[in-house]
Amino acid sequence: MSRRVAIIGAGPAGLIAAENLSSEGFAVDIYERMPSVGRKFLMAGRGGLNLTHSEALEAFLTRYGEAQGWLEPSIRALAPADLIAWCERLGQEVFTGSSGRVFPAAMKASPLLRAWLARLDGLGVTIHTRHEWRGFDDAARVLIAGPDGVVRAVEADAVVLALGGASWPRLGSTGEWTGWLEARGVQITSFAPANAGFNANWSEIFRGRFAGQPLKPARFTHAGRTIRGEAMITAYGIEGGAIYALSASLRDAIAREGRAVLTVDLAPGLTQADLSARLASAKPGQSLSNTLRKSARLSPLAISLLREAGELPRDPAELAARIKACALTLTGMQGLERAISSAGGVAREAVDERFMLKALPGVFVAGEMLDWEAPTGGYLLQACFATGVAAARGVAGWLAR
Repeated sequence: MSRRVAIIGAGPAGLIAAENLSSEGFAVDIYERMPSVGRKFLMAGRGGLNLTHSEALEAFLTRYGEAQGWLEPSIRALAPADLIAWCERLGQEVFTGSSGRVFPAAMKASPLLRAWLARLDGLGVTIHTRHEWRGFDDAARVLIAGPDGVVRAVEADAVVLALGGASWPRLGSTGEWTGWLEARGVQITSFAPANAGFNANWSEIFRGRFAGQPLKPARFTHAGRTIRGEAMITAYGIEGGAIYALSASLRDAIAREGRAVLTVDLAPGLTQADLSARLASAKPGQSLSNTLRKSARLSPLAISLLREAGELPRDPAELAARIKACALTLTGMQGLERAISSAGGVAREAVDERFMLKALPGVFVAGEMLDWEAPTGGYLLQACFATGVAAARGVAGWLAR
């Protein structure tokens, strides 16, 4: 306990780093600006806390896109199976859903967080809420403003920064820390929304009738990548798991060209040839809407979405091709305040293999502060936990030297 570590931020990355360091005998203080810990974690658990995913690790790792090579060592060191075992050691059973996603049996975050905080308390971790990080002093010590407003320098042998990205700012992840790090020579990549919805110029009739309805089953394709799943029509456009999985390429296309064309297969269970044959066998004189409903088995939403994409051809082969590749033009992306997560943050080049800042020896970074992104489905929390553990191990190794 002769070595003291200060952790800034009490989300999953900060808490798991604290657990690992205190288990190794370090004295750990956590500083959190909000009145309570894990606010974003609790919000993520409202609809069922998706901890991780059960797919094979090799496929799992590809979900991190360009950041795979960077994050892979930490995720292999704390793999999904390890995270599940950790959860069960806290007395929280888990189950795997039909989609392969892994959830606590309680289907919410609060029981897990309570058990976790009890463990941290037993390990001697001290949590200071309403304590806000204010950068560094001239001696590179972290400055913390307490509830009284007084800013004090914290004496610590090492620091772990785990302040989150810039999504859901009302829960504490504001991204305001970038200026303090840039002033110290740390390379920062600008924040951008990830796992957010996209804007589409729906007609008033379509918007009024279908906003809030799910589009399923369907296959969504962009930039050569196809996701089978579902999406939700909204008043502003479209959102949902399948859209989030393609959000990085869609966002980049909009930044380059001012728009992105998303291709939707509205009949994923049929080949184009089978669909064409069904359409060709429709009763003579039958309306196009009835043909699409009876022969193609399309929902009213799917039929209307086809019409939103342009005038429909009458030729069965051409119509089948349109159904299998309905082109939707997306004109923009929802902002960080509505995004589930964010891209950007501390650049890969700014940290070493231990997640220590090259410009600030003894200062480590974990979680969504780092410049990576992943789709929903358990990949976000997995990487937050894994980099938190990796940063803790980095601290222990650095101090041991």
